[in-house]
Amino acid sequence: MPRSVEDILRHADELAARFENYEPDPAQELAAAALRSAVLERSEAERHLLEAVQQARRSGMPWSTIGTLVGTSGEAARQRYADKVA
Repeated sequence: MPRSVEDILRHADELAARFENYEPDPAQELAAAALRSAVLERSEAERHLLEAVQQARRSGMPWSTIGTLVGTSGEAARQRYADKVA
């Protein structure tokens, strides 16, 4: 079963917090910085996607179209985002 958007965002925030508190070995600082950046980008991308889905629904776009555009079925998109659409 797919994770909810809320679960994904919470996990991304938890990972970001871990990276903020992580003190790498000096030899691993570049790798840790790249990972930290990627985690933050993923979290931000999830937030942008949610905002785009909300906008699409407000404009009247059907779940089937949203699903196609995000690479899933309309039903899967509805299950993942419907409770987050205001």
